[in-house]
Amino acid sequence: MSSSIQRRDLMRVGAGATLATLAQGVVSQAQAQSNTAPGLAGATGTFDDGTVRQIAKRLASAPYKAPDQSLPKAIDNLNFDQFRNITYREERALWHGDSLAFDVEFFPRGFLYRPRIDIFEVKDGQSEAVPYSPDLFSYGDPALEVQEDVGFAGLRLRTAINTPGVMEEFCVFLGASYFRAVAKGQNYGLSARGFADGTGDPKGEEFALFRAFWLEKPQPNVKSVVIHALMDSPSVAGAFSFTIRPGDTTVFDVQSTFFPRTAIQQSGIAPLTGMFYFDTNDHNHVDDWRPAAHDSEALQMWTGAGQQLFRPLRNPLDLQFSAFRDVSPRGFGLMQRRRSFHDFEDLALNYEKRPSLWIEPIGDWGEGWVDLVEIPTPNEVNDNIVSFWRPKTPLAAGKEYSFTYRMYWGWDNPFPTSLARIAGTRVGSVVDDKNARFFAIDFSGAPFENLPQDAHLHLVPQASAGTIRNVVVEPNPNIKGWRTTFEFVPGDEKLAELRAVLATDTAPISEEWLYRWTP
Repeated sequence: MSSSIQRRDLMRVGAGATLATLAQGVVSQAQAQSNTAPGLAGATGTFDDGTVRQIAKRLASAPYKAPDQSLPKAIDNLNFDQFRNITYREERALWHGDSLAFDVEFFPRGFLYRPRIDIFEVKDGQSEAVPYSPDLFSYGDPALEVQEDVGFAGLRLRTAINTPGVMEEFCVFLGASYFRAVAKGQNYGLSARGFADGTGDPKGEEFALFRAFWLEKPQPNVKSVVIHALMDSPSVAGAFSFTIRPGDTTVFDVQSTFFPRTAIQQSGIAPLTGMFYFDTNDHNHVDDWRPAAHDSEALQMWTGAGQQLFRPLRNPLDLQFSAFRDVSPRGFGLMQRRRSFHDFEDLALNYEKRPSLWIEPIGDWGEGWVDLVEIPTPNEVNDNIVSFWRPKTPLAAGKEYSFTYRMYWGWDNPFPTSLARIAGTRVGSVVDDKNARFFAIDFSGAPFENLPQDAHLHLVPQASAGTIRNVVVEPNPNIKGWRTTFEFVPGDEKLAELRAVLATDTAPISEEWLYRWTP
């Protein structure tokens, strides 16, 4: 792995260079108000499932105080290469040599990751701090080894996910409230985080911080591990419990509870963050030799009413905010369906191996919106896509809110569908009309396996503005599916919401394709 790839991936662990830097800026702002982080009373000693929730509730009843960010002079201004060359000693991993399915390594502080994060181990119902020592790390530059108890910035989980007996990293918690994971055979891609507040708001976004973790030591032969996390920010404190099961699909069972300090108008539950640079549907302003570059290609949603929606992502010229209203959603996620090397042709970044991430709400989440924020990016370093659930009712100060959900990091949506699926979206010019755009949408999947030879398929397109013309539906034997094409003429419009579904004479047989067109 080249140093340039390591730099990109490390800076995007949990966030991406832009968002991670912003997150540190929020912490720094609060730190200027108080250099003393409050002690986490109750963090050690007797521990049960309610311990972190009680700490979060107590924190929320007091003014926010950020964790310590001060560092010794020798590591106060680390650059990327210096930070990368401080590496955890594998033989010093927590639980190493205990014949367990998991062990844990920790990240040093510095570079983008300055706040001290408290980390505790839970054994037999008792919690105690994981001790820090400079001997836990190897140093490319000996001058960077300081003897002070500077503590940790985050953690990585390891298991034998790909090869029996070979421990490999599959999950990272690092930077603000960001974390990410992979399934068997995958590379890191998109991230998740604990909470979103004001994403896409011109006033700016507040980034909460996972300021403490409790790691439950698993029993022998148990294939899951439990991590508890304490989240804190000027506006909200929260408690999380993650039950994590790595494998062909890596599954997180998440229990989250929030205690707002202030009223939160734009709360984001189960936020997902990824990168979309370009693809066949959106490459006009990108001069690149590859056919595509992205962590995720689309936002997929299964509504409470049973609709299955597929919204290809874009890298717009101006920030775009979309909101999809729903009641009791069945699920949503940022998905990567392209799984061939030839979809990307990138030997180093392997976008075809990036995980999709599906969120399955557990229980009734009521009314709200699945929000999608698409931020312009000039390159593939910045995470520019954010999606989350926004409850209809704003979160009130002094109240308690709980959300339970399951996260599936894997190769696809974990639930099969009987509908035809969107296999590709391509957009280009119309040869004889410079004011029109040509759309080609491919469909593939189960309905075509037993389709009667006399079946009549047609596309049902809609546009909120402009005109759709010249609709064509034809077989695409290359994917054992069908291709649909049409021309869209926007006229003087500056924005249009397009929709389409493939149908027989009696009923729709496909997911519903959604698309936002902008000039």
